[in-house]
Amino acid sequence: MVKAGLSPVKAQEQAEREMGKLIKFLCYIHDIGKATPAFQVKRSYNHDDQLDEILVDRLMHHSFKGLADATLSSPAKSPHARAGEAILQDAGLNETVAAIIGGHHGKPQSKSPIDQLVDYTSNYYQSDNDEQAKAPWKKAQGELIRYGRELAGYKDIKDVPPVTQAEAVILEGLLIMSDWLASSEYLNDNVDYPMFTLIGLDEGFDSLDMDKRWQSAIKTWKLNDQWEPDEVNDAKRYYQDHFGFAPRQIQEVMADKLLEANDPGLMIVEAPMGIGKTEIALAAAEQLASATGRSGVYVGLPTQATSNAMFRRVEDWARKMAQGNELNFSMELLHGKAYLNSDFTDLPRAEDVDLDDEDSSGIQEGAISVNSWFSGKKSILADFEVGTIDNLLLMGLKQKHLFLRHLGFSNKVIILDEVHAYDAYMNSYLYKALEWLGAYHVPVIILSATLPKEKRNEIIGTYFKGKYHSSFEQNLIAADGWEDNYAYPLLSILDGQELKQISNFGQKLPSHELQIEYLDEDPNVVMAKVEAKIANGGVAGIIVNTVKRAQEFAKLVPKGVGCLVLHSAFLATDRMNKEEKLQDLIGKNGQRPKKYIVIGTQVLEQSLDIDFDVLFTDIAPMDLLLQRAGRLHRHEIDRPEGLEESVLYVLKPEGDGYGDANEAIYEKYYLQKTEAFLPRVVKLPDDISILVQKVYDPPTDDQVENLQDAKEDSDKHFAKENSKAESFQVSDPKYPKKETDLQNKRKLRKLTLHGWLDWDAGNLDENQAIAAVRDIRESVEVILLKEVDSKYYLLDEGKETVAVDEIGDRDLAQEIIRLPGVLTLDVDKAIKTLETITIKRFPEWQNSPWLKGSIALVLDENNETTFAGYRLKYLPAIGLTHEKEEGEK
Repeated sequence: MVKAGLSPVKAQEQAEREMGKLIKFLCYIHDIGKATPAFQVKRSYNHDDQLDEILVDRLMHHSFKGLADATLSSPAKSPHARAGEAILQDAGLNETVAAIIGGHHGKPQSKSPIDQLVDYTSNYYQSDNDEQAKAPWKKAQGELIRYGRELAGYKDIKDVPPVTQAEAVILEGLLIMSDWLASSEYLNDNVDYPMFTLIGLDEGFDSLDMDKRWQSAIKTWKLNDQWEPDEVNDAKRYYQDHFGFAPRQIQEVMADKLLEANDPGLMIVEAPMGIGKTEIALAAAEQLASATGRSGVYVGLPTQATSNAMFRRVEDWARKMAQGNELNFSMELLHGKAYLNSDFTDLPRAEDVDLDDEDSSGIQEGAISVNSWFSGKKSILADFEVGTIDNLLLMGLKQKHLFLRHLGFSNKVIILDEVHAYDAYMNSYLYKALEWLGAYHVPVIILSATLPKEKRNEIIGTYFKGKYHSSFEQNLIAADGWEDNYAYPLLSILDGQELKQISNFGQKLPSHELQIEYLDEDPNVVMAKVEAKIANGGVAGIIVNTVKRAQEFAKLVPKGVGCLVLHSAFLATDRMNKEEKLQDLIGKNGQRPKKYIVIGTQVLEQSLDIDFDVLFTDIAPMDLLLQRAGRLHRHEIDRPEGLEESVLYVLKPEGDGYGDANEAIYEKYYLQKTEAFLPRVVKLPDDISILVQKVYDPPTDDQVENLQDAKEDSDKHFAKENSKAESFQVSDPKYPKKETDLQNKRKLRKLTLHGWLDWDAGNLDENQAIAAVRDIRESVEVILLKEVDSKYYLLDEGKETVAVDEIGDRDLAQEIIRLPGVLTLDVDKAIKTLETITIKRFPEWQNSPWLKGSIALVLDENNETTFAGYRLKYLPAIGLTHEKEEGEK
């Protein structure tokens, strides 16, 4: 699309002009398939027979004689997207662009539909062989094509340039977004905000002021400003202005090294817990956005809890940028329980941002708001976003309208935290997403305190392959031994095709020793040790690998000792409150209690800025153990007597093996290697990388006794997970091997979007899609209530006396909990049973926009019930428990 010999600036300007022409052409021509008899005789959306008759009569009055009596050949075989592609390809449009027309309703055609014109001729021209009937349709279609190409600036339709597959995906997403936008009569169905309102039957094209109509609609829709990032050329000033403190030397050096890059793409930060990686990433995000022309940021984290904790920090950062530039930015929290996060729900809607401190235009400047138009599948298109990693992993899952997700990520800087936390199945989707991000030249920032070098190398390789369409083994420019770099902290920057690795940050990080002690995993033994350790005061953490085990520990907490339990088996509102309370108690500058025990599952190991005086943890792979240890003595505070040293107690069964529960969650291979290489004294941060690499590096296997069986099981599991993950994954981006391939019809055919979403995962809801990319059993969420004297009440913490009929539907919809997987092994049967209960007790829910489709589980006055052969009980302090009923197998 760009002439050779031009300067880089001129070439960029020409490329932008050519792309602008192509976008204009696509947006104009995409619905040409409606200029066919098959579409024009379709019944109207609301089955208004009178309207249908009027429209057909008008067509017959204007040349299309006999349309009302036409016999078409299976008109359903020629939907307008497919028809549009066939018409345009027949007119001479290249296949790569024509395929975009064929997919503009969310899914490309499986193959070129050019044969449609022969197989279903009457669908396109009203008759198979009556040339007089065909003529007006061919003329109309030809005139529309001519007008469209002239409008875009093409002399001939063959001048429309072919595109690569990656370009086609983004263009398809842009076309879908534009189509939805142009179909919006009102902003979010609010009649006070008219956009592209319907045109009356008595109005003609010439009577419309199309420019005014467009400008008015866009002005109504464009409620936010575009972020124009600054170059971060003074790290000290940037940190002070945006975070309120001076940068550590490592933070300053990382910012300076990124500034030196000419073509920054991928940045991997490996540094200790608590070093300030979030600030490093946000400063880098603005620098990368400035260097690459991005206008948004996405921060992805492993869990909803970590996303909630991060949201406030990113919001503060974005708000300072908005205020500093007197702009208004849109922001989203992307996970299934976002509506429970007060930091998010307290943000104003963009259309309501108003006049407390108004400027001459009547809009408050420097605001962060939620733009309601960016909801559902469009939510990924907002400018600033924090969410669970699923949103990114879903880039690799075949689903209708996947193009919108790719479009949303293509204009952002991507920050991914805690990437070590993903298993083999999730990694497969991560690498697929990274390859596509590389294809779009999207800057990506990877953060981890405990990253295996094997995973680091895979991240670099997949991103490089996507960006340069080639294997990094032959084309990467890097220092010898980069694959085995054990330096820590370590900054890796992919600058063009050169990998730069920086490990000298001017001064050595402060170090301290972590004492490791093994302890029998028996809850009674552990709790006795906990009680002894905090006898003089202190906050003890207990991180276990299962909810059931967390509940067992909670029941053993001594009277008089404060306790907080956090895991997935709480009502959503309870869990959110507990997360906030945890931060208030032992977060940075928290009001620490004198004597306290925190019991939780893996949610406590990731991204939470909390501090324990002493920590007990079930055994886990080395990287996760060290992550958990990162919550130990995290802040510079005075410690209670006897807890001045960092001590991590690792809990495991006596004797061989690690127990069925632990081995069901973590592969025995990695547990064995962890136990073999975990020393009794760990020097932090110096030993972090060395210990992680020892566990994950295959050559160290021969240093561990009796590992062969576990290794074979691990290899089988890895192969199975990869194979399963690939079942519904999109293919890698396809590129021409050489420039001339774009002029070769046969080779061009292999680069189209055809078949890109074939054999897709179907129209999954959010939970099902997340289950697909995380390889978890589809879960069932219920609204959990209690019944007392034929009246229904809430039962979450602090609300046990609130009757259901005293609160609004929106609040009631928040009283949800995810049932344990053991209760829903037969998920269809479980849902059917719960639907029967719900319809019988709460028939009115089906008329509520908040409650329609919800299912209920009702407990008795003691917060108990039976379901699926289990006795359930909900206690606000420890969550939902389940015990198999007597006599059940």
